[in-house]
Amino acid sequence: MPFPDIEAVASERWTIAPATKRFIPPAKFLPQHLDRIRGAEFGSVAEVLKGFRGKYETTQEATIGYRLKDVDLIDGVLYARNASKSLRPRARRLPVYAPPKDTTSGALFESWIGNRWFGNWLSDDCLTYPLAEEYGTPVTTRPITRGHEPQYAQKLDLRPIYVGDIHFDELILFRDKGQNEGKKKRALDIREKLLASAKPSSHPGVFILRGDKGDHRILSNETEIAEQFVARHGFRIIDPLASSVDDIVSACAGARVVAGVEGSHLVHALTVMPQDASLFVIQPADRVVSVLKVITDRQGQGFAFVVGDGDRRNFRVEWSDIERTMELVHA
Repeated sequence: MPFPDIEAVASERWTIAPATKRFIPPAKFLPQHLDRIRGAEFGSVAEVLKGFRGKYETTQEATIGYRLKDVDLIDGVLYARNASKSLRPRARRLPVYAPPKDTTSGALFESWIGNRWFGNWLSDDCLTYPLAEEYGTPVTTRPITRGHEPQYAQKLDLRPIYVGDIHFDELILFRDKGQNEGKKKRALDIREKLLASAKPSSHPGVFILRGDKGDHRILSNETEIAEQFVARHGFRIIDPLASSVDDIVSACAGARVVAGVEGSHLVHALTVMPQDASLFVIQPADRVVSVLKVITDRQGQGFAFVVGDGDRRNFRVEWSDIERTMELVHA
């Protein structure tokens, strides 16, 4: 039987940043593109449509700290007093284990979703790290070694301790899901750190290539669309797989619009793009998400999107639809 979440057995909890009320603005889109949506990720189609239409007020939940005693970390799962929390999929088939011999204390800043997707690691886990540093010794169950992560870790001075199977005499966890004003401030602090070695100047925009890497969202005419952004709007093109973090920051930090197929690679730009910039997202009809809009809503930035024809394995968009949507962005 599944255990209740480990937060339920915390010995202490406290509010780090209070809940925030926020008005959700509408996205920029062509009305008929809502009718193209056939499926959604990270929420229902109804929830995605609500986020895109906007014009309502929400309460962004508070950031909470939790202190726990006598917690075992085994195979990526935390266990304490008939409660548990998974940080990543278990490698072992059965959750049977002997008590760990090594002990420590620390503050955990990682999340299941951050372990799965780079974009969530950068947009969420990296924002929780300063809390872990403030309230304890930052610890993580996996080394920061994937893709651009080491470069970001160096720039943000992330120096957690890596732990495997271990017993925590005391463990601090954080519920940091709400896009409240405290999280917004931490995001701005990270932006300033990343811009410390850059000298951004304002320019029309950047198109960030996705290609065929990662989970399938293959825009068949991506190269053509990117070239049209360059020819008609003076954009720059960035291939993140062939670029350093310095290159990406330099290109995105002054961009008035950042465009590309929906995915984690766009979070590179969201982390540093100007406060008055807009994100332009291209999505397949069977996998539409509004998660990136949650971040632009927090930062007070614009959000626009188009929905293509086809499915995530092979879809295309017409330049005429993008051009008309860009007119809404610049209106």
